[in-house]
Amino acid sequence: MWTKHHKKRKLGRFVIPAMTVAFLSYFGYHCIHGDYGLRATETFEHQRVAREKELAILKAKREHLENQVALLSDGSLDKDMLDEKARYQLNMSRADEIVIFNHYSN
Repeated sequence: MWTKHHKKRKLGRFVIPAMTVAFLSYFGYHCIHGDYGLRATETFEHQRVAREKELAILKAKREHLENQVALLSDGSLDKDMLDEKARYQLNMSRADEIVIFNHYSN
């Protein structure tokens, strides 16, 4: 008795591998170039490092200002600091003085 066999198509063996390649290509591309991919992570890391540097600068500036405020507080009024700030704000000095302005002193 003869049975009819279906002839295997050559195209049929490539369907599953082609879908697998398409699937892996899609997700592989988005792993690198997507919103949370490797390039975005690298950009976030650069921003984090830059903001840490900015934070360190702002902390140093805040400490400097806190020290100046502490010198001008009621309990420990430093007369030299008071004199320096008054002269700077009023833009006055004596004739026998040399004034050098430092932009970090305000």
